[in-house]
Amino acid sequence: MSESRPPLPPFTRETAVQKVRGAEDGWNSRNPERVSLAYTADSTWRNRSEFIRGRAEIVAFLTRKWAKEIDYRLIKELWAFTENRIAVRFAYEWHDDSGNWFRSYGNENWEFAENGLMRRRLASINDLPIKEAERKFRWDRSAPRPADHAGLSDLDL
Repeated sequence: MSESRPPLPPFTRETAVQKVRGAEDGWNSRNPERVSLAYTADSTWRNRSEFIRGRAEIVAFLTRKWAKEIDYRLIKELWAFTENRIAVRFAYEWHDDSGNWFRSYGNENWEFAENGLMRRRLASINDLPIKEAERKFRWDRSAPRPADHAGLSDLDL
């Protein structure tokens, strides 16, 4: 049986927003195996200066990432879309093992296969040190962002 991850391309505004929120919820789970299933088996990534190919490398990358980026919380927002491509902007907050907080800002370009799995992800990300009191993402870390929590535009990020 072939894998499928609705909504499928071609995207409408509504289905692109669903795809973005689904990706956000997946990443907020901080479960590398679960997240990897949203990508094709041969998916290619550029994340900052790192190049990743395939699910095994995705799992290894995300395992390292979330070991370093403690209490990770992410918000994604649709920027633009076409038939099988979506552009998002995002921000996430996290702290290191010394208790230093950061807000990381970035943009991603996504390309999807016909079955709705992402086959290409290109991410550019910058980190900004913040004080704990400056955090804006304060929902329970074991749950997705609540539906009534402000998005990036509402937070003026």
